Amino acid sequence: MKFTQPVLNKIEAILEEAGYVVRYERGTFQSGYCILQQKKVVVLNKFLNLEGRINTLADLMPQLEISFDALTHESQKLYEEIMSKPAHE
Repeated sequence: MKFTQPVLNKIEAILEEAGYVVRYERGTFQSGYCILQQKKVVVLNKFLNLEGRINTLADLMPQLEISFDALTHESQKLYEEIMSKPAHE
């Protein structure tokens, strides 16, 4: 996967289609993110670089409740690609 802004935008779109809100905030996040499950909010450290943001969101996806059928066709393809890769590839 390439580390470009359009790829990040597509990953964020997957999360939005699944009902999650992605926010970038300052804070002391142990692993660069915080999940508020009840509100479906994913908070990432705003100081992460582009590669860090993409890797963090990709690593997070298996932990989130994402309905494959609720995603657009384009999002489904990227979601399958992300889910088929081992963590930190």
